[in-house]
Amino acid sequence: MSAYPPSPWKLTAHAYIGLYLLPAALLPAPHSPATKPITFFGRGLVAVAFFVYEKPSPLTYNEIMSTVFVRKGWRPLVSITKIWVDSEASRDGGRALWAIPKELATFGVRPHSSYAASQGETTIGSLDVHRAKTFPVALPVSFSVAQDRDNRLVVTKIRGHGRTGLARVHWAFNPDGPLSYLVGRKAFLTLVLKPLRLVFGD
Repeated sequence: MSAYPPSPWKLTAHAYIGLYLLPAALLPAPHSPATKPITFFGRGLVAVAFFVYEKPSPLTYNEIMSTVFVRKGWRPLVSITKIWVDSEASRDGGRALWAIPKELATFGVRPHSSYAASQGETTIGSLDVHRAKTFPVALPVSFSVAQDRDNRLVVTKIRGHGRTGLARVHWAFNPDGPLSYLVGRKAFLTLVLKPLRLVFGD
């Protein structure tokens, strides 16, 4: 197993996050069966994101993930359903510390221009940035991730702050790939966060 930092990870990054409303029948299953998707009038909220973790983060790497917004009782949470990184230490740490099902992938990144991820011969997804602008004031970020480990719910707190803005982008996904449920769907909003500083874990 590769070496990874202990929890918490204090991370510096920039990110692009696309938000989608999908019919409940098309929502990916939450990672933990102890949670249920949050739905509004038969639709649920899914986010797909590219993150680039930069110095002075304890690990520097690229990441693409898909999440679904869920609840445990009335508590809102985020479930990471699919996630790939290009760091063995990040993969192993995410799995061991927080039950996040990270897999390895290959990335092509031109910051704030284009992002792409693939696993072997299979394309996962790509993002082309046409325009992105952040607001001048950093805003707080706080949410909790709900994952499953051996039928036990693992909830991890994430907190931080970042300059948030809106981006005009083009998302693309492989119809034969693991995020095929987003093919033909259009994000109703894409957020850009730069810089973003997060504390992941307790």
